[in-house]
Amino acid sequence: MQDGYIKRETLKKGLAQITFFHPKHNSLPSNLLQELEQTIIAAGEDPEVQVIILKSGGERTFCAGASFDELISINDFPTGKKFFMGFANVINACRKCPKLIIGRVQGKAVGGGVGLASAVDYCLATKFSAIKLSELNVGIGPFVVGPAVERKIGISAMSQITIDANTFQSAEWAKMKGLYADVFESAEALDEGVMKMADYLLSTNPEAQSMLKKVFWENCSHWDELLETRAEASGRLVLSDYTKEALKA
Repeated sequence: MQDGYIKRETLKKGLAQITFFHPKHNSLPSNLLQELEQTIIAAGEDPEVQVIILKSGGERTFCAGASFDELISINDFPTGKKFFMGFANVINACRKCPKLIIGRVQGKAVGGGVGLASAVDYCLATKFSAIKLSELNVGIGPFVVGPAVERKIGISAMSQITIDANTFQSAEWAKMKGLYADVFESAEALDEGVMKMADYLLSTNPEAQSMLKKVFWENCSHWDELLETRAEASGRLVLSDYTKEALKA
């Protein structure tokens, strides 16, 4: 619990729920990202699973992105690349998963958290789920999560939140741009909305869902290489004098 966890459970026949948690605002260190990636892959390969819910633990922040403690300790390129590949691998696991993934976002999403919300197939949130891409503040950019975010909200909206890295955009803004399918007044109402959508999908043809998912992601087959290239770019930038000084500050 102190170091966080990834948990998979079966809520009902055909419905798997994957929960990630870390005590530091659900930020995700490399070990949890790797476990989350493998858990998504395993659920996708399980013939007993038809629909997946992806959520975080706790009542406030959905995900504060990658672990800052780990980021600040990077001192060489291989370590930097490996660090940024964590979110790349989770995004690609969501993309390749043959099952539809419903995202449950109960609070703020920052950096990689916005990437996770963008990588699921259908995302629901509360009114407290503001978003921010804060990477420019430390001398890097949302290179790894950028393709997923751009795919969901478009290049114009993504560039706005990338350039204005200090400002949270509201959940309603994120809904208007297409990141969230709906926004609810409370976590309780959100859970009702998530289960309503899950139950609907459980009542429909899983083969059709799998085929639809391929259609949704058909222009993204190059993302294994693309996100690795983006991770390499971030891995170099994090070693720059500017970023080192920004992280110290």
